[in-house]
Amino acid sequence: MVSDITIPSYIQYLQQESSYPHASADILLVQTHISFVLLAGESVYKWKKPVDFGFLNFSTLEKRKYYCEQELQLNRRLCPDLYEELVTINKDGESFCLNGSGEVVEYGIKMARMPEEQMMGRVMARGELTKTHLDTIIDQLVPFYEAAAEDGEIKEFGKATSVAVNVLENFEQTENFVDQGAVTKAQFDAIVSYSKEFLSHEDRFQARIDAGKIRDCHGDMHSANICLSDPTCIFDCIEFNERFRYTDVAADVAFLAMDLDFHGESELSNYFIEQFAAKSKDPQLMDMLNFYKCYRTYVRAKIALFTASDPAVDEKTTAACIEQAKKHFLLAEQYAAA
Repeated sequence: MVSDITIPSYIQYLQQESSYPHASADILLVQTHISFVLLAGESVYKWKKPVDFGFLNFSTLEKRKYYCEQELQLNRRLCPDLYEELVTINKDGESFCLNGSGEVVEYGIKMARMPEEQMMGRVMARGELTKTHLDTIIDQLVPFYEAAAEDGEIKEFGKATSVAVNVLENFEQTENFVDQGAVTKAQFDAIVSYSKEFLSHEDRFQARIDAGKIRDCHGDMHSANICLSDPTCIFDCIEFNERFRYTDVAADVAFLAMDLDFHGESELSNYFIEQFAAKSKDPQLMDMLNFYKCYRTYVRAKIALFTASDPAVDEKTTAACIEQAKKHFLLAEQYAAA
């Protein structure tokens, strides 16, 4: 169990059914390294933790409000009906009030609750993921990327030097975890060596810029952020750092392809990429795929380690995150050796 000491008092308040103006039986708290998410009846409330990882800074109330507003605006590009409104927790005497009139204690966002059984991860776990599901995702993504912003500032993020900032930052932030149970020194060195060698080919990155493939993308497109409902919802894009969202379309779709590989669906992963490349008329994407898959799986490993080291997370979650990190580091090593 998580100690109440590590859970903010306003989150403890929101774990009570009486805190909501709507039916909210069986409230469930889900944590990530950056969020508290409360599933309450037909609604979801998401609150940002006051953390500063350098690449992400939610350390002040003002920043958390701003990034809640960004999250609403950006995610409505792909899920206009899912993201409902900005909400507040207000001080109400010695207690709190959701959307009250007292002093604002915290800002969050309210979302409609998606059908859990249709979450892509669960569909995969049941062995029910099909090419038709992937076709539906592709049919959403192709026009999304075509319409996504593309200007001089965004294009700069496609340069090898800009991509290197993100890639090398991952290595710096995980170096202290080497030989601590999740990644070995040999694995770490192999992944770093491969990534640096690929980054030295600046012409590959320039070709993607010239082809108009650097866009204001999603930035975090994997199965945990996709619901195979009708319509399909691709949610939870990166709102907290533009350099993770201003990226090559290849990096965006590589995230989902990698995730399919991670879950043992390599055949569907290959189908997804082949069909996306064909429908978006982007065969050049293949030249970048392995590099971006390696980058994406390393990001997932890093996030798993961050979550595991969060004192607010229980022991079972910590152990599961470390195991997940191990698997992602192994996959990154495989991409590096391919």
